[in-house]
Amino acid sequence: MSKIRYFLFLILLCFFFGNVTAQDKSVLKNQAVLIQPPYLKAGDTVAIVAPSGILKNRDEEVERAVKLLHSFGLKAVVGKHVFKQADHFAGTDDERCEDFQNALDDPSIKAIWCARGGYGAVRILDKLDYTKFKKHPKWLIGYSDITALHNQIHNEGFQSIHALMGVSLTKNLEDIKETVATFKSTIFGKPVNYTLNGSEYNRTGEASGPLVGGNLTILHTMLGSKTSIDTSGKILFIEEIGEYKYHIDRMLQSMKRAGYFDNCNGVLVGDMTKLRKNTTLWGTSVEQLILDALSDYDFPIAFNMPAGHEPDNRAMVLGHQITLKVSKDKTILTFDD
Repeated sequence: MSKIRYFLFLILLCFFFGNVTAQDKSVLKNQAVLIQPPYLKAGDTVAIVAPSGILKNRDEEVERAVKLLHSFGLKAVVGKHVFKQADHFAGTDDERCEDFQNALDDPSIKAIWCARGGYGAVRILDKLDYTKFKKHPKWLIGYSDITALHNQIHNEGFQSIHALMGVSLTKNLEDIKETVATFKSTIFGKPVNYTLNGSEYNRTGEASGPLVGGNLTILHTMLGSKTSIDTSGKILFIEEIGEYKYHIDRMLQSMKRAGYFDNCNGVLVGDMTKLRKNTTLWGTSVEQLILDALSDYDFPIAFNMPAGHEPDNRAMVLGHQITLKVSKDKTILTFDD
């Protein structure tokens, strides 16, 4: 090959791979837009399942969940294994998986509402098949341990809803009226925008991107697996319950070392509930702990999102594009059209 022809070959090669790179970027951008299952309408059916912890003596609470759905004009079906008991879990792994898989596969089911969290969802993740779900997508609803399933559905390319679960319902729903109201609005296709109380710990700024995340412990335990989520270009929501502060720091440091926050656009912090006291006190607030752990990044960080393990647990669509405007006085969270 002559030098001229070789030179022309190199130019064409560079041009070709340059175009491939541009196409790849376009594909990646499109992949970041998650599919939105159809929002619910009157007459739709919701399946109540228990993919995690045991529901011993909680029949009344599940019945409340059924009645609430009926009050919305929806139908409800309860998984046949919901009240099974297998040690810590609501049935064996196979039984819990069967209920969840049936709900995924049934095209008449328009949403899967988890009865409770606890622990156990991770044990069925690798047993689930989303083939039929992808043909007839539906909403997954829950929080806490259900974060593992949110992650998996997110990585399958679909949005889901972080919101209250069946056992979250109190006898007097007026006690959690905002929780119920935002739950109802969200499942019927009216994502609620939020103005959060300000915090001296807020790291100010503005960011946008798909909202992802959930329980910090579950996000941390997903690291290194195919169920871990990529936070690049996204807003990460975290909440936690019953941990020592040093445990929270250890998880954040581990995630940091794994590159979890490297391309993150922002962090939204929900409830950090019932933190344990170690014999050696941590020395700062949990808010300062989070700021210190994430001090190498310049994205905005907003505190005081009422979501997590408190009764006031506002609904959010995970995978939906949001805009976060953070100041010391307040934070405005907007679900973009």
